[in-house]
Amino acid sequence: MSVHIEAQKGDIAETILLPGDPLRAKWIAETFFENPVCFNKIRGMYGFTGTYQGKRVSVMGTGMGVPSISIYAHELITEYGVKNLIRVGSAGSYQEHIKLRDIVLAMAASSNSGVNEIRFGGADYAPTANFELFQKAVEAAKNKNIPIKAGNVFTSDEFYADDFESYKKWSKFGVLCVEMESAGLYTVAAKHNVNALSILTISDSLVTGERTSSKDRETTFKGMVEIALELA
Repeated sequence: MSVHIEAQKGDIAETILLPGDPLRAKWIAETFFENPVCFNKIRGMYGFTGTYQGKRVSVMGTGMGVPSISIYAHELITEYGVKNLIRVGSAGSYQEHIKLRDIVLAMAASSNSGVNEIRFGGADYAPTANFELFQKAVEAAKNKNIPIKAGNVFTSDEFYADDFESYKKWSKFGVLCVEMESAGLYTVAAKHNVNALSILTISDSLVTGERTSSKDRETTFKGMVEIALELA
């Protein structure tokens, strides 16, 4: 049992899916897992372990933002031996050609978070995906005929930015979408020499103003979950 997770040693698989929303974790376990067992309810952050096509796999919510996912990732790695951490989250499109429900693999994560600035004494650190997980995700998407985009994403500490138009700067430099966790996840995974990948579904567009509902985000983003489960 760790500070924020009530599981016992051995309760959590080496591969874990990490949605921000704990209810999405519950939906994934109930929809895709065989014989799911709940290992965490602390702070309402549901975690489950089950099997998928004979492979043991876990899923757990992380909450929103770099600090939250960094805490859970640290404890999952150091206390429970997790080796593969796969974020399955939502994101807002920064590009006209990236539409609602498109799936994005985050090759790297730019950020306005101050966490790494503190950690590296003001120097820039470039959080990146694990190449092997990325390669496997691309292959899984091809085999399932699920279209994907891949590139740089933006991890933001702000959800409600004071300057709404600020996204255009990142868009101009090819950043695909915005979310709130990947830079933190990639950094913690790198520190502990384990594997991480963010697979994101576009839930809204800053370009067009379109958006999905909270229920859609909780229960209908199946494509990214199907890709993620192939990495177990």
